[in-house]
Amino acid sequence: MSWTFTRYLLRAFSLYLGGILCAVLAIFLVMDFVDRSKLYAGHPVHEVAELYGYKALVVVHQLGAGVLLLAAGATISQLRKRGELTAVGALTFGPRALYVPVTVLSAALCVGLVAFGEYVVTGAARQVEEITVHRFNRWGDWKFFFTPKQWFRRGDQVFQLRKGDPDRGFRDVSIYALKPDFTLASRVDAREMRFLEGTRWKLEGTTQRTLQPDGSSTLEEGAERVMDLGTGPAGFRVRLGRPEQMRVPELLEQIRTRKEVGLPTQGFVLGLHNRFAYPLAGLPAALLAVGLALRTGRKGHLTTAMVEGLVIAASLWGLMVVCRTLVLSERLAPALAAWMPFTVLSVAAAWLWTHHEGGRRAA
Repeated sequence: MSWTFTRYLLRAFSLYLGGILCAVLAIFLVMDFVDRSKLYAGHPVHEVAELYGYKALVVVHQLGAGVLLLAAGATISQLRKRGELTAVGALTFGPRALYVPVTVLSAALCVGLVAFGEYVVTGAARQVEEITVHRFNRWGDWKFFFTPKQWFRRGDQVFQLRKGDPDRGFRDVSIYALKPDFTLASRVDAREMRFLEGTRWKLEGTTQRTLQPDGSSTLEEGAERVMDLGTGPAGFRVRLGRPEQMRVPELLEQIRTRKEVGLPTQGFVLGLHNRFAYPLAGLPAALLAVGLALRTGRKGHLTTAMVEGLVIAASLWGLMVVCRTLVLSERLAPALAAWMPFTVLSVAAAWLWTHHEGGRRAA
């Protein structure tokens, strides 16, 4: 493989990457601004600029895989239009001379997108949320992710912790003990609940009602009591926010904590896998675009590459939306949903690679 041609291909690919990213990013941000322009009326320009600075970081990560797809197809299409693919074939380089450089650069960029999403986009996404809510008073579904959790379950106990937090203690607490048939065995209400040590908690101003098998109940009041709840503060430390705004260690901690207290974890497991699956999908997407651009009898060149890329990107976006819906309704495993677009792209790219290599050997 000629190093001169490889450098030329990588330079062309990089130029298309930069150009398409800037164009798509500008179009997206302008459309978003026009759509929300009434929301920004009367606010200082620097606040709007700050919001869109953070939004730009988030959008770059969201569009990364699609830009790789479009840039790879455009690069190979331009080479074909100039007749350079014919020259490469005459030198017996074969499709490998195109696939390998695109694979190397795309893989490096995909790994970079993973790191970018982990260390930059998570914080930027939180800033977008906070600025939109607190400065522009647009709430959306903010309350769904940021309303403090009050209900927890651990074993046969259900906790209603209405106020407070694990570190400073809870106020206005109810603890329900359940029988194996899920009927109520007893209920303890307390004015305050504070952590002591291990898994032991101190309850103050308590009232315990115990239900008897015959339907009667007994009531016992006390100034304070100590209970072993089977968990320490970590068991009730449920972080508020969207999974997309949490880093990997935080996601792992929240998945573990939520499982222990009976809260749903599907969205967090999906967010964990998507942290890797979504940006890495750019690699098979780019290889698929190369395969499509190399197919025999292809016409239209750059325009066709753009149309094909947009159709593939739109189809994968639809697949991701459907998979996410199935995950949240507990009808599909989060890991399968997250890696499905990557798998579909990889199978299609591998099939085209095999097809081109087989056609070259036959020739």
